[in-house]
Amino acid sequence: MTRKLSLRILSERFAIARLEPGAAIPDWVGGAITCVARTPSELSILCAEDRLPAAVRANRSWRCLEVVGPLDFGEVGILSSLCKSLADAGISVFVFSTFDTDYLLVRAERLAEAAACLRQAGHALENTP
Repeated sequence: MTRKLSLRILSERFAIARLEPGAAIPDWVGGAITCVARTPSELSILCAEDRLPAAVRANRSWRCLEVVGPLDFGEVGILSSLCKSLADAGISVFVFSTFDTDYLLVRAERLAEAAACLRQAGHALENTP
């Protein structure tokens, strides 16, 4: 993929929770950006950190970069083009996709570094920290 992408840095902090596979989707799930995935071994929930009860097993303090879309399903290498620069810098990511676009989450304390890596790779960022 040679196309340079535009990304928007969202202002919220996010958390990724893990519940038992048979758990019901809790009432606290919601917000502008939410992702729920159920597999035979877990129920994973990504939501705004401030909605998550303290007692819930979760990984907190993530920031989200939204790829400005919509993206065409025929495009290849979108996530690869973004994740390569971050991986080379030792920045871990959590990703999810919707019908229209992709989202990358990075640890809040690495956001500025992640933004710099993506800019250096030629991608444009809005709301840069």
